[in-house]
This record gives sequence, structure tokens and C-alpha cells, in this order.
Amino acid sequence: MKKLLYVLAAALFSLSAKAQTKNYHLVIGTYTAPGVSKGIYVYDFNTANAEFKQEAVEKNVINPSFLTVTQDRRFVYAVNEDAERSMVSAFSFDEASGKLGFLNQQKAEGTDPCYLIADDKNVLIANYSSGSIAVFGRDASGALTPAKQVVQHTGSSIDTARQKGPHVHMVRFTPDHKYIVSNDLGEDKVYFYTYNKNGDDKVLVYKNSVSVKAGRGPRHIVFSPNGKFAYLIQELNADVTVFSYNDGNLKKLQDTNLATPGFKGQNGGSDIQFSADGKFLYISNRGDANTITTFAVGQNGKLLRKGQMSTGGRGPRAFVIDPSGNWLLMGHQYTNDIVIFKRNKITGELTNTGRKIDIGAPVCFVFVPKK
Repeated sequence: MKKLLYVLAAALFSLSAKAQTKNYHLVIGTYTAPGVSKGIYVYDFNTANAEFKQEAVEKNVINPSFLTVTQDRRFVYAVNEDAERSMVSAFSFDEASGKLGFLNQQKAEGTDPCYLIADDKNVLIANYSSGSIAVFGRDASGALTPAKQVVQHTGSSIDTARQKGPHVHMVRFTPDHKYIVSNDLGEDKVYFYTYNKNGDDKVLVYKNSVSVKAGRGPRHIVFSPNGKFAYLIQELNADVTVFSYNDGNLKKLQDTNLATPGFKGQNGGSDIQFSADGKFLYISNRGDANTITTFAVGQNGKLLRKGQMSTGGRGPRAFVIDPSGNWLLMGHQYTNDIVIFKRNKITGELTNTGRKIDIGAPVCFVFVPKK
């Protein structure tokens, strides 16, 4: 009997250890020119100890700065940010090896696409410089169809250097998948479009828009895990605006800012991410700041500043929290690395581990469970 109990205990320990050493593919989008990056990278990442190793590189891809992996883990879609020659690309994805296989490309129908989302029917991109949204279909092979619809924004705002025209910086599904939300840095507006998933040429239909303070430059927006609140980071002055959210409508609850008192340098609000439990919100600031700020999130949705620290590099354009919630990976566009932070899931506190992944101009990160 004792021997049987020992065997059962050992088996349970083994299963527990395997659960704690879950490995994921980490798919990374980058800027390839000018720079040292060769394309789209795939790393093996161990969520138990943050050990990593390179698995694959999809080379000869021009500036795949933002990408997404489909829910079924069979395809990767990436923008190719290349001024008037900008494209959007489709790849197959091998769930076992992490290798990509090129399928096809389509013209971006705009310039400098900087964000991309996909579901089982469509791929949508945000064209920054031309201020437009382009919608592409997906065929049975995963390849992209020519654009089904292009939505062109117009207008400007008060910053004559950055806001002479529209600059669409993001497209995102709302939590209920009924709408697409799109931030326009050039117009100081957040747009909502009704999403007709199976539409032919009218996938997006304008619903409404919300204006922010002139000259702020809305960049990225995230929704709380419960879907009740939305949080907007504004690039030009690093303001953070909290909204309540309901059925495609926003109502402002709070304004705050990332800068510390007395800070005189340039701000550059960049990325914003929730912890999976919805208790903490993390926001990065580029420019001269190069910081990440931690906020606690109240039940009323409002933010309480908990701490701020250096990101450990220059140009913290984007970051990601790993699936275990134990690690935060901060990508630096200008120092060409990803700094690994240990994250306290109880307090939200971050600690720089001193460990880095050396990679050229990282921009976007997607964790994919291994087969």
C-alpha cells in the first residue's frame, strides 16, 4: 500500500512539474530595415523559468512590424510596413515546429500599416500614414483575398508636426465582437464601426466616434477582462483615459498621466496591457522616459498608480505578459532587445531579471501554445 501511494505521489509530482514547465512558441514581429532583424522570429519560451531558445526565422519579410496568429494556430498574418509599397502577408504556421510558410501577399491599400487583427473570415489592418482601414478576406487555404473594403479617415488636429492628417493607429475587436474600435492619432478620435463578419464590401459600417483632448494622439486601447471598461493610451503626451464601455459606447471616467512630477523630457506613450486577472494595468512610455508604469485597477474601473521603473532599454515600443502571468517581456526598438521582468502576481510589482533576448527592433509578441 505504501509503495502504491509513493508511486501515485511521484506521478502527481511529475504531472505538476510538467504543468509548471509549460512551453510556448513566442512569435515576434520586427522592423527589418534599417537594422539587424531578418524577419519574423519564433522562440521556445518556458513559462516556469523564462528560459528561451530560437526555433525558427521567416526571412526576407519586409518590416513585419505587427502580426497575429489565428485562433486555430494554423496561420500567421503580418503587415509589411513599407511606405507606398506596403503589403499584408499570409503564412501557414506549423504548431509543432513553429515554422512559417509563405502563402501570399496583398497590397495594403494604404501606407505604413501598423496594426492587424484577424478572425476566421477577415483580416483588418490599420494604415497609419494614409489614415485608413483595409479589410481582406481569407480563402480556404488561409491566403488573403484582395481588399474587400477600405475605410478612409479624414481630418486633422492641432499638432502641426504629427497631426496634419489622419493616422489610424489601431484596430481591435470589442469584447462582444460586434464592433471594431479604431484609434486615429491624427484626428484625436476613437471610432466605432459595426462589424458585419460575413459582409462583402460593407464589413465595417460607421457607428460613432469619441474625441479626446486636442493634441493628445490616441494610440492603443484595451478592454478590461470583464468587458466593462476601456483604457486609452495617448502617444503625444502620455495621457491615459479610462472609460466605461457598453455596446459600442464610451463614457469617460478618469484622466491620468504617465509622467512623473517635474519630468521635462519628451513623452511617447506606446503600449498598454492588462494582467489576466484584471487587477493590474501596465503602460510603457518611450521618448526620453523609457519607463513602464504599474496601475492597480479598482472595481469602479479607475486607476491607482502603484509604481514606475526603467524598462532597461531605449524605445520600449511594445511588451507582453506571458500566459503564466509570471513574466513581462519588454521589447526595445532602439537597443534591439527584449528585457525579461519577473512579475509578482499578488502585488503587480516588476523586477528586472537582467536577462535579455537579443533581437533586432522587436515590435510585436504573440504566445502560442505548443502542440
